[in-house]
Amino acid sequence: MVVGDFPIETDTLVIGAGPGGYVAAIRAAQLGQKVTIVEKGTLGGVCLNVGCIPSKALISAAHRYETAQHSEDMGISAENVTVDFSKVQEWKAGVVKKLTGGVEGLLKGNKVEIVRGEAYFVDNETVRVMDENSAQTYKFKNAIIATGSRPIELPAFKYSERVLDSTGALSLKDIPKKLVVIGGGYVGTELGTAYANFGTEVVILEAADEILAGFEKQMSSLVKRNLKKKGNVEIFTKAMAKSVEETEAGIQVTFEVKGEEKSVEADYVLVTVGRRPNTDELGLEQVGVEMTDRGIIKIDKQCRTNVSNIFAIGDIVEGPPLAHKASYEGKVAAEVIGGEHAEIDYLGIPAVVFSEPELATVGYTEAQAKEEGLDITAAKFPFAANGRALALNNTDGFLKLVTRKEDGLVIGAQIAGPSASDMIAELGLAIEAGMTAADIAMTIHAHPTLGEITMEAAEVAIGSPIHIVK
Repeated sequence: MVVGDFPIETDTLVIGAGPGGYVAAIRAAQLGQKVTIVEKGTLGGVCLNVGCIPSKALISAAHRYETAQHSEDMGISAENVTVDFSKVQEWKAGVVKKLTGGVEGLLKGNKVEIVRGEAYFVDNETVRVMDENSAQTYKFKNAIIATGSRPIELPAFKYSERVLDSTGALSLKDIPKKLVVIGGGYVGTELGTAYANFGTEVVILEAADEILAGFEKQMSSLVKRNLKKKGNVEIFTKAMAKSVEETEAGIQVTFEVKGEEKSVEADYVLVTVGRRPNTDELGLEQVGVEMTDRGIIKIDKQCRTNVSNIFAIGDIVEGPPLAHKASYEGKVAAEVIGGEHAEIDYLGIPAVVFSEPELATVGYTEAQAKEEGLDITAAKFPFAANGRALALNNTDGFLKLVTRKEDGLVIGAQIAGPSASDMIAELGLAIEAGMTAADIAMTIHAHPTLGEITMEAAEVAIGSPIHIVK
């Protein structure tokens, strides 16, 4: 092993080059810092390589296939529609390659030093970076930890060729005939839907009362109903997965639902029951960084740990494991280090599921607002009353606007419907800018667009709806 004799000095050291780390590095460099970023894997982290981006590419391809087969309502029919799954995977890999190459170009363009290897804290000013062949010490003024998370492995479902995590499910060489999904959260629902659209028989096992438990029931119920309408998806809620056995054909999963033990055979089982923070091999005990029992790093409003020059962002701190949350926190941490006033405020952070229909939420839900004792108005407008949704032949869903009754201030919104993932941005901006329902209602929205639904819901909120009867 070659060992560096002298420490290399840097202003800001970022550990992890995912959507939190690389954004933090770029922002710190823009603010005049000498920045070094350390990554043991591929630039872009889980999101770009084996998460957000490849999953959405697979979902998009599956949706195209499903639409090609089922557009008879619009007078369009196609025969012998086929899938070359190896080409789907090749196309997906190309999307990933473009984005990861773009990240490298952005880092280099901002003069960020990229170092490959694993970082281990020696003290609160020093890390040791090691790879297979060498080790080097880096001395820093400030550090940002952005090491992300990994899938939780269930003791009874050890990962193998047949027991998959999300990475394995995205890398299959062939479309499975049957797939069991343990966990009906956003990852399980998204990937289960994608494979169902490719023609796979899918069985979803969810321990909670509903799939997509983080969303309002009226939203998740739409997704559940549409999955069942496909005819090749079976959903068990309040179901506990117990064991898996390999068979000649694939696997057999045993589970319990309503006190009854059942079993199902399939080609694969996908386990999506949450993620674990990557904080266990960094040497954080060397510097006394405070963590919870789950390995979550404790931070303040400026993403600062109890060690004043060490910051933490993304999946390793409290909150949902969302790429855009990590990027947001990365900018806050970099700006605090750069001497600017910045602190985190999560009210305007959206959450999105690329299900059918898409779900998106930002700010308070109606129930959360009432729990906080807020006097609110919940105004709802259906996609079925929107011209663009009718023209798309996709009218399932609604937009709900949550406003403060005293002044109409927008404090939350939920969308279930086509392009909900894009539409939620306007409502996040409304919350961030302190806008009222009247502000949105008076903003001219192009016709015919799905965006008009936001305006229409705002008109409902102020008591003057045009396209539904008051």
